[in-house]
Amino acid sequence: MSKVQVVNSAEQLDRLVARIATEQWLALDTEFLREKTYRPELCLLQIATANLVACVDPLALDSIDPLLDVIYNPAIKKVLHAAGQDLEIFYWLRGEVPGNLFDTQVAAPLLGHQEQIGYANLVGEVLNISLSKSHSRADWTRRPLPPQQLQYAADDVIYLARMYPIMRDKLEQLKRLHWLDREWQSMTNPDLYEKPADDVWKRLRGIDKLKGPRLAVAQQLAKWRELTAREKNLPRNWLVKDDVLVDLAKQMPLDHGELKHIRGLNDGTIRKHGDALIEKIKASKDADPVPLDQSKRKTKLTPAQDASLDLLTAVAKIHAHELEINPSILAPRKSLEDLIKGNTETSVMQGWRGELIGPVLQSLLTGERHLQIDNGSVKIV
Repeated sequence: MSKVQVVNSAEQLDRLVARIATEQWLALDTEFLREKTYRPELCLLQIATANLVACVDPLALDSIDPLLDVIYNPAIKKVLHAAGQDLEIFYWLRGEVPGNLFDTQVAAPLLGHQEQIGYANLVGEVLNISLSKSHSRADWTRRPLPPQQLQYAADDVIYLARMYPIMRDKLEQLKRLHWLDREWQSMTNPDLYEKPADDVWKRLRGIDKLKGPRLAVAQQLAKWRELTAREKNLPRNWLVKDDVLVDLAKQMPLDHGELKHIRGLNDGTIRKHGDALIEKIKASKDADPVPLDQSKRKTKLTPAQDASLDLLTAVAKIHAHELEINPSILAPRKSLEDLIKGNTETSVMQGWRGELIGPVLQSLLTGERHLQIDNGSVKIV
């Protein structure tokens, strides 16, 4: 691997772009700040190939568009680990995320690694290298960045670039690489990175306890907060915290005097946003709320269903052992519960999971097959 290049001028960026424009794949990672903003602010962009590693400083550059043009080239595979936050940054930069992805965290369970495995642990298991975590909460806005901090950032793509060919080749040998096509496609869904403002109320804790006018008020306050946070580029909770928003919906204050009695609503918020809060409460307190989705309410399994879950879990473990796949990725517990409750559209019945284990699980539930113990081994008959 070459020496780490620090790219902080237009000329350096042009040279980097020229070098990577014809690559088949790029290992990518980002460092960002989001504690004080609604949108994550990109502070560093790390790139590695089999032959180079570079740390691009967007804070020193007028534009990184030439580099983004390469990253968004659909012919180039983008390799990341736990890509969600990185892809969110790209989404806010261009209004969409790049396609042709490979997420090593998503792929790892198909090779027998733990589900949701962290980067350092995966590097340890695949490459037998121990990584430092000393700069995991570093300030990425400081300039100049200390050499140790730059090296820490570069390590996030150096070893990613080493792991990718190994993992890709193993998946190809096992004929599993195509299993992940649906996962890669789903990661480009813009709703993952910018929820419709009309729907953000669904994430409020305690929202399922509200009914009628109080639910309608909470829904409109959540929409107002979301749109205001985007407009001002501020964290949602800097405007109104979740629990305070729910309390506003419960008590429905109609003037500044009543607002002062809402616990957690400080004087500064009342001065800045009091009129808007009162306006939203008055406008929505007599409106019909969007109904709660009762189908998503968690219901406990009956004793018979719980026994069926144990049976299906055992079958999944048998198949996972034969395939050398983590059982939780082959047949997630929540998906097995959904199947037992009658949802045949759940993930264990879809895509590669549906091909590998879906029919077996379904036939066990319908009684077409059963389990027996033969010479100490569980078999499906």
